[in-house]
Amino acid sequence: MAKEIAAGTGRRKTAVARVRLVPGSGKWSVNDVAIENYIHSDALRQYLGQPLALTGMEGKYDVLISAKGGGISGQSGAIRHGLSRALVASDANLREVLKKAGCLTRDSRMKERKKPGQPGARKRFQFSKR
Repeated sequence: MAKEIAAGTGRRKTAVARVRLVPGSGKWSVNDVAIENYIHSDALRQYLGQPLALTGMEGKYDVLISAKGGGISGQSGAIRHGLSRALVASDANLREVLKKAGCLTRDSRMKERKKPGQPGARKRFQFSKR
């Protein structure tokens, strides 16, 4: 197996993705599965490939991804974030382009936790004056 060029960790909601860049022909694999079989939505696949498209690096690297936690949408955001970080680790000159496009910003919006003694995160039991 070829030597990895760079690696980056991306996060979104409760999903975490470890992304490794290896010199190659542009193959993607998530958890040892081809990306087409893991992420079925064309829109999500295009979204997570955005950092490569912005920097003109399509087809230069094989992208090896280990993703866990959350759902497919959260994992896609985490993959995009991790890929951006890996690209910056491989070439610091790409940082400005990726930062301007918002690829290096971690989307920290998470589900709010349920509070003790209440039915939900924000919901409260009905108030009774008497």
